[in-house]
Amino acid sequence: MAQLSDDCFAFGGALLSVDAALALIAERISVVVETETVPLADAAGRVLACDLVADMDVPPHPNSAVDGYAIVHADLLPDRATVLPVGGCAAAGHPLGRPIERGEAIRIFTGAPMPEGADTVMMQEDCVLADGKVTLQPGIKCGGNRRHAGEDVEQGSVALPAGRRLRPADLGLAAALGRHRLAVYRRLRVALLSTGDEVREPGTPLPPGAIYDANRIMLASLLRGLGCRVDDLGIRPDREAALAETLTAAAAEHDLIVTSGGVSTGEEDHVRAAIEKLGRLDFWRLAIKPGRPVALGKINGIPLIGLPGNPVAAALTFAVLGRPLIERLAGASGEPSTLFPVRAGFSYKKRPGRREYVRATLERDGDCLVAQKYPKDGAGILSSIVRTEGFVIVPDERAGVHRGDAVDFMPYTGILV
Repeated sequence: MAQLSDDCFAFGGALLSVDAALALIAERISVVVETETVPLADAAGRVLACDLVADMDVPPHPNSAVDGYAIVHADLLPDRATVLPVGGCAAAGHPLGRPIERGEAIRIFTGAPMPEGADTVMMQEDCVLADGKVTLQPGIKCGGNRRHAGEDVEQGSVALPAGRRLRPADLGLAAALGRHRLAVYRRLRVALLSTGDEVREPGTPLPPGAIYDANRIMLASLLRGLGCRVDDLGIRPDREAALAETLTAAAAEHDLIVTSGGVSTGEEDHVRAAIEKLGRLDFWRLAIKPGRPVALGKINGIPLIGLPGNPVAAALTFAVLGRPLIERLAGASGEPSTLFPVRAGFSYKKRPGRREYVRATLERDGDCLVAQKYPKDGAGILSSIVRTEGFVIVPDERAGVHRGDAVDFMPYTGILV
């Protein structure tokens, strides 16, 4: 009697590796959006279209890092306290207005421009003021508590590189350089749809054999988190002709089409067939678990990524493949997912030749972080992501993990949050 497979990923034929799929994306996908100039306040999350070159120093002048007294270091006695008259005051926005004179101290506050000729600031906690004179203790090094002009950003340097997805600190740096508008790439226009006769909208009656659509709301949120403008095309039935019509119309008005469901090997899975009929199919079966059925292709020149119908598989393949695809289309340089080493608190077997992502939580054991596998690992168990913190990555070539092994952990933060 032939042995039956209990592995839903054991379909015959070669599977494309994750690395090979990412290489295809890098080779065949390029920026599709134009540039526009937006106010700085509206630039958060947008992709910078050209290098932001500093046309000034930040800070623009030497200034004090503390409240205290600005002095010429050479005026200090090396082995005992020095007493100097206080000849003026400098505050942020109110410079002294003249060079410091030798043999005097200038009262100065944090951020105030250093008087010309002054090279050191003594913290006020180390000084004693009496009768218009300040007593300074020995021991401070020349240049102490002084910030240099250009210490943050030097004039002529690239403050922010093109392709960077702008974060709040980036906007602050642009503001510090006096910029009030930035050139960014236009937001990517994405058409999103689910397929399947069994899929229903949340809030509607659920007939026998049907399920609610969890994928579309999840994927829409992930897409918007990457700055996309999402057109929700709803749920489309498993009818090849109707699906082809929907995809053709979507390609005419969008930069990217994202689907979930309909890319497996079943007779009712029509997304792959529609791609092959209308355009080009680059790949559709990956050596990844969960998430083998993933399609990448183009319809009338517009990229389409077809994600699996199982929600965990859809989330994972979006994180691993969808994000790099979107970043390239949107003009972003993209950043690799954060990985850090942890110790496995579980044993796990797998088939060599595919990369597997195990949902896990982290526990601290002394100085070490230990990953604990979630007990349920089905591709449809969305609560397994809700109740865990990230994926343990089991590389293609390995046959599993033993308790205590060093493994890479990829947190959901940054990829699914």
